Amino acid sequence: MADYRNNRNGLARTDEMLDAENQQRVEMLSSKVSRLNNIALEIQTETKNSNLYLDDMTGDFESTQGLLGGTVNRLSHMVSANKGNRKLMCYIVLALVLFFFFFYYLIGRVTGG
Repeated sequence: MADYRNNRNGLARTDEMLDAENQQRVEMLSSKVSRLNNIALEIQTETKNSNLYLDDMTGDFESTQGLLGGTVNRLSHMVSANKGNRKLMCYIVLALVLFFFFFYYLIGRVTGG
């Protein structure tokens, strides 16, 4: 009978140890799930912010495209209407190219590049 009681006490302790280990693993798993949930929420927030930023950029690009399209149309009309002003057009293009190189140089100096 003593063997039965010792065996029973041993099983009870083993069950308690297994329950404690299971509880510890459940807590670890719960903390990992909580971290994953926080990461998923951060990804969701970042995705929403990125989508808003991209929507704003799309609108900006569309307005810029419309502005540049109108400018190109006016330039095309001016070039085709006044065939005699080719020399003036060359000066305008040269001035624009020099203007862009000048700003490229200034930006390079300001940023230290």
